[in-house]
Amino acid sequence: MKKLESREDIEHLVNSFYAKVTKDDMIGLFFTDIAKVDWDKHLPKMYSFWESILFGQMTYKGNPMGAHFPINEIRAMEQKHFERWLQLWQTTIEENFAGENADMALYKAENIAKLMAFKMDLARRL
Repeated sequence: MKKLESREDIEHLVNSFYAKVTKDDMIGLFFTDIAKVDWDKHLPKMYSFWESILFGQMTYKGNPMGAHFPINEIRAMEQKHFERWLQLWQTTIEENFAGENADMALYKAENIAKLMAFKMDLARRL
């Protein structure tokens, strides 16, 4: 299995992941119907986000939490949605990569999912 070690690997991972996400019955609608994601803009941001997290390149400029609050106001983003996001991410990693950075990508995604689920729930209750 290939190691996750370059920007090109991240692009492959992110593209493969979002191909699953957009077709997913549980979370696809958040991207396609609610956020109406412009993939030409979103994907490069996600490449930079993961490149920053995994390789310390600091190419990402943005506020991921802030981008999700407006979506959460339209339709609640619940724990089950973040669990599904994480499941798709894990499957995509396992299908394509192995090694330390692949493990780190999963570990970081687990933390992101927990934090996002907590903050989206808190925002709904305030």
